[in-house]
Amino acid sequence: MHKTEQQFDEVAASCRDIFYKKMKDYGASWRILRLQSVTDQIFIKANRIRSIETKGIAKVDEGIRSELIAIVNYGVIGLIQLALGFSDVDDLNLEKGMALYDKYVRDAKTLMLSKNHDYDEAWRTMRMTSFTDLILMKIYRTKQIEDNQGITMISEGVDANYFDMINYAVFGLIKMNEEEQNA
Repeated sequence: MHKTEQQFDEVAASCRDIFYKKMKDYGASWRILRLQSVTDQIFIKANRIRSIETKGIAKVDEGIRSELIAIVNYGVIGLIQLALGFSDVDDLNLEKGMALYDKYVRDAKTLMLSKNHDYDEAWRTMRMTSFTDLILMKIYRTKQIEDNQGITMISEGVDANYFDMINYAVFGLIKMNEEEQNA
């Protein structure tokens, strides 16, 4: 389990670096996104991954890795938007934005460690395509919850789905790193 925790931290650090640089470049322009738009952004990223996996080729010079990183970062954005609501202006400075980013990544890691304990790291035997499909399933669940104005009868809420999307994307990035190291 210690190896997974370290690998999570390494992947999270690379995602954080990109989030930080984009915050420096664009500010928190994403604050205008309503939750449904964040979910749709994640859908676009996951759908592109599935398209690349199915077709075996990408015509745009960004591969699966960049899309998985985007899913992590948009998942965090979704959790921030869920907590703060959307804004009509960029109302989040770099310091506060990064503090919120760090909080939600820590929360995702805590959840991952708990589930990883209970499931005995079953994700390590999964195929990359399964992570894609599970992320897409979580997106469709999230869309349904959003369409129901957040009301569920028995299911977890939107936040739980965003956390799962983040963690599946992290698992995919860890597996990609391991494949590169073993090549």
